[in-house]
Amino acid sequence: MVAKIALEEHFLSPEMIPYWEPSVSGMPKPVFDAIRARLIDFDELRLEAMDKAGVTLCVLGLSGPGMQVEPDAALATRLARQSNDFLAERVARNPQRLAGFAHLAMQEPAQAAEELQRCVRDLGFKGAMINGHTFGHYLDEDIYAPFWERAEALDVPIYLHPADPQETYAAMRGQKRLRRPTWEWTVETATHALRLVFNGTFEKYPKARLILGHMGETLPYLLWRFDSRAIFQGFDPDKGLMPSQIIKRNIAVTISGMFSDEPLTCALSALGEDSVMFSADYPFESMQTAGDYMDRAAVSDAVRAKIASENARRLLRL
Repeated sequence: MVAKIALEEHFLSPEMIPYWEPSVSGMPKPVFDAIRARLIDFDELRLEAMDKAGVTLCVLGLSGPGMQVEPDAALATRLARQSNDFLAERVARNPQRLAGFAHLAMQEPAQAAEELQRCVRDLGFKGAMINGHTFGHYLDEDIYAPFWERAEALDVPIYLHPADPQETYAAMRGQKRLRRPTWEWTVETATHALRLVFNGTFEKYPKARLILGHMGETLPYLLWRFDSRAIFQGFDPDKGLMPSQIIKRNIAVTISGMFSDEPLTCALSALGEDSVMFSADYPFESMQTAGDYMDRAAVSDAVRAKIASENARRLLRL
C-alpha cells in the first residue's frame, strides 16, 4: 500500500451547515445523515477511513457552496474567517494527519486576498479552495486582480471546486440525471478554468497555480482542440503561449471521483507525471475505493509515488 496525500476532502464548520443543507435537499435521508456525520467529524470516522486507504494526510476544504452564495459581502467575509479559524483549531489537534485550504468570500477580492494571506502565514494553510463563481462573477474578471496578485506572491495553489451554474443550462432543464455531479458541474468548472486560460489570467500571473479535481474536468482530453480553435480564431502561436502550454504550466489535477485507468492515462500523457495528484472527494466518494485504485493503477511504482504524495508535497510545500 503506497502512502497517500488527499487534496479534495471536505468538512463542514458550524456556521456553514445552513448553507450546505439546502444544496443537498434532494438527497435520500440515510445518505444525507451518513455524509453529514462524516463532514462534521475530524477524528474517529475520518481517521479510520484514512487509515484503511493508506492516506497519511488530508488537506481539508469546506464543502460547498459556502460563502459563494451569501449575498451580504460583510457577513460572508466574517463567516469565512470564522470557518477558517474553526478548521485551524481542528487541524492543530492533529497536524500530522490534517491540513487546510482557506475558504474565501470572493465578494470582496481585496479582503479575500488579505484572508488568504492570514490563512497561509498565520494559520499554516496550504492554499485555498473556491467553490466556483460568486453570483456569476468568475475568477478571470479584472476585479480579482488583487486576489491573484496575492496568491502568486504567496506561492500557493487555488483549488477550483465545482458549483452549480448561476442559471441551469437550457439543455439541462428537466434532465435530473445529467445535472450537478453527473455532467453539469464538469461543464461549469471546465468553462471557468478555460476562462482563466483564454482570457489572460495566467499571462498576467504566470506563477499562479490552479488545481482541478476529477482528472481535470475533461481538459486533458481536449488540449489539441483548444490550440486548433485558438489559431482558427486568429491567435498567433509566435506571439504567446498556446492554450495547451498554459494549461500544462499553470494547472494541476487530482484524480478525485475518477478512479479509472483510461482518464488517468490521458491526464498523465497530456499534462505530465508531475501534474497529477491523488484525492478521494471524501465523503462524497469512498476513500477506500480511491485508495484501492491508487494502489493498483496501471502505472509504474515511481509514477504511483508521484501521484500518491510526492507531487502534492512539492506543490503545497508540505
